[in-house]
Amino acid sequence: MGGRGRALARAREMRTNPTEAERALWQALRSKRLSGSKWKRQQPLGNYIVDFVCFDARLIVEADGSQHIGSAYDSERDAWLKANDFQVLRFYNNDVLANIESVLTSILNAVNGSDTGIEPASLPTPLPSPPPQGGREQKAV
Repeated sequence: MGGRGRALARAREMRTNPTEAERALWQALRSKRLSGSKWKRQQPLGNYIVDFVCFDARLIVEADGSQHIGSAYDSERDAWLKANDFQVLRFYNNDVLANIESVLTSILNAVNGSDTGIEPASLPTPLPSPPPQGGREQKAV
């Protein structure tokens, strides 16, 4: 299977086995539930797979576990996505699960082009809790 076929197969697998945070976000974003915006989940873009993308708003939303803290891979990935005119919003899984209304407000503001003057990465966010059972995150052995 080629690179594109492998990416599509991986994206399908990720759609079948979402984390709790991805599941919660998808319930809020699917079927144009958030301000009528159309979202796709686990979408291949270039060499990457993004959690959620709204092509009309050029907006990507990522629900991240603790393995993403300080990730050089994520920095490289975000740079490529931004170079291709996408805005990337990242939320820790525990924020999605504990405070989904605030997360959805941030997403809605970005979809509507509202500029709060605060970059999403600079919003105060507590360190993530250990991942919930059943997520895709790897446990240390």
